[in-house]
Amino acid sequence: MFLTTVNLAAKAKSKYILVQLVSAAGTGYTANRVRLRLAEKLVMLKHDPIVNKHVLFHEKKKIRSV
Repeated sequence: MFLTTVNLAAKAKSKYILVQLVSAAGTGYTANRVRLRLAEKLVMLKHDPIVNKHVLFHEKKKIRSV
């Protein structure tokens, strides 16, 4: 009887992830962006159409791998 090794191929992780950004103005407006998986959490200045101004958007959660 021959023993064979079972290759448990680990699924490769994606380099990028899709994240949801939420407006710091408190309007509930959200936007989606792609960022590197190993990068820090995303914070960016973006236009919020509800208050019609540029406000900070903070990363809220990961949506999926890209």
